Parts: sequence; structure tokens; C-alpha cells
Amino acid sequence: MKFSTRKVAIVGTGLVGASAGYSLINQNICDELLLIDINHERAVGEAMDLQHCIDFTTSRTKVAVGSFEDCTDMDIVIITAGGPPKPGQTRLDTLELSAKIAKSVVQEVMKSGFNGIFLVASNPVDIITYQVWKESGLPRNQVLGTGTSLDSSRLKSILSQYIDVDPRSIHGYTLGEHGDSQFAAWSHLTIGGKPFMQILEEQKETLGNIDLDEIIDQVRKAGFEILHRKGTTYYGIGCALASIVHSIFNDDHKILAVSSILDGEYGYKNIATGVPVILTRQGVKEVVELNLTDDEKVKFDQSNEVLRKYMATIGY
Repeated sequence: MKFSTRKVAIVGTGLVGASAGYSLINQNICDELLLIDINHERAVGEAMDLQHCIDFTTSRTKVAVGSFEDCTDMDIVIITAGGPPKPGQTRLDTLELSAKIAKSVVQEVMKSGFNGIFLVASNPVDIITYQVWKESGLPRNQVLGTGTSLDSSRLKSILSQYIDVDPRSIHGYTLGEHGDSQFAAWSHLTIGGKPFMQILEEQKETLGNIDLDEIIDQVRKAGFEILHRKGTTYYGIGCALASIVHSIFNDDHKILAVSSILDGEYGYKNIATGVPVILTRQGVKEVVELNLTDDEKVKFDQSNEVLRKYMATIGY
């Protein structure tokens, strides 16, 4: 794959797709942005609105509405189309509808001759990422999902409220399913390079009231807390998508927690799950294998068992 003009297509122009497009334009991440939606008029409206941002940005992004046939020379195709959870449902409950949509999208995109990178945001993102990989036939480095990138950001944001430190100075990840079974790899979380668990031990008087289980529970529930208040989430995931695309185009070699297809890493094969990876122009260059504690390994296994259970319902 070679990038000359940075071209991105977004399939699904609902609130997540539109927010991703807005982030891409405002951060000058791509040169061309193609919007595709079954609701053509919705896509046209979003394209018009996004085009009207250009005068206020520092470079020109060409925004167009198109079809799957136009994906031939796209560098990255972002899939946001899927079934949103209804009240009382989890992300996993949307699998049947999201899987049908994803299968149709991938088939149509691949007919165009597309040979770029698929970036999946549709929930349940880990299972849909795996499905996109299987349906596309592309190498595993060219298919990834947003995974626990947003959850890891939420973890840092929540921690920064307990410890008066910029979230960007906190480094760590949640792993596994982008859902209720995810967990925080506390053994690898650092603040300014110092292990978080060591900080807790040294500052018991001031930080002794921090409940780690409560914090990760807040992370797990954050999306639904937002959903209950405003209907759905879109700004955070839109920025996560933009960040991943930026790292790919810039060949950053940045490490982010995404949904990646494993092939022996962490002892797993034929599953997509949230793990830290190195991102380059080729997509996933390498899965970073953390030396998890015994407790963290158990939680990782439990999370992946949840994913496998639901994967089986759509034939994987």
C-alpha cells in the first residue's frame, strides 16, 4: 500500500460517522473524505455541512458523497454502520443486525478492488472486526477496530479526577472486549513513568480511598451513562477514529489499544480483542504483548470467552 493523497471513506453517516468526519477535517488528517450511507440524502447533508468547515481550518479537505464503487483507491475505509443498542441492551445484543450490515458492506467494498485498511467502529466492535477480516480476505494487519482505545482514554480521564495529573501523562490500557468484560491492566499503568501501584503504596494517606474496582466499573459504564443522558456517544469515538487514522497516515509507530486479530499473541488465535498495538502505514505492525499478572490473565481469558461465545452465534 502506498499513500499519496490521503483518502478516507466513512460508511455510515450517523452521529459516529459524522463526528469522525468532523474530527478528520478539523485536524487536517486527510485530503479526501468520501461519505457513504444507505440514506443518500443524509450523506449529502453531512457532506455539505462538513464542506462549510473548510474556511475555518488550515488546509482543504475535499468532501464528497459516493458509493462503494468509489472505494477502489481509498487508503482507509471506516465502518460505523451498525445496530445501535436499545434501552436495556448491551453492545453484544446488537450483533445479529450489525453482522448483517458489516457483511454486506465488506462484500461491496471489496468488489471495488479495495486493498487498503478497514477500520471498524461498529459494535460489538471486536466481533465485527473479526468478521470484516474473514469476509475481506485481507491480511490481518489491514483490519482493525477501535477496540478499547476509547475505554483506555476514559480510564485516564477518570483517574485524572482522583490524581491531579493531565490524562496525557497517564499511560495504560484496558484490554479485552470493548464491553462489560474488559479490565484494566493495572500492573502496566504508569503516571509520568512511575508505576501507579507503587504510587498508591507510597501515598496511602492521600490516595488510600481510591477503589480500583469502582474506577474500572465507571469505565465500563461510561458509554451507557452517556447514552442514558443524550441518546448515544459520538464525540469520544469520533476522536478515537481520527487518532487511529492520523497514526496510520503519519507512520507514527504509536502504540494504541485497538481491536486486533491475534495469531498466537497472548496465546490466542482467530479472535479480535482489545490489545496494544504499534500502528504504521501498513496498519498493525505488531501486537504488543504485556506481561500480565496471573489475575489479569484470568480476566483476559474470561473476556475472550465472552467474545468467543457470541462469535459462535454468527458462525465463527
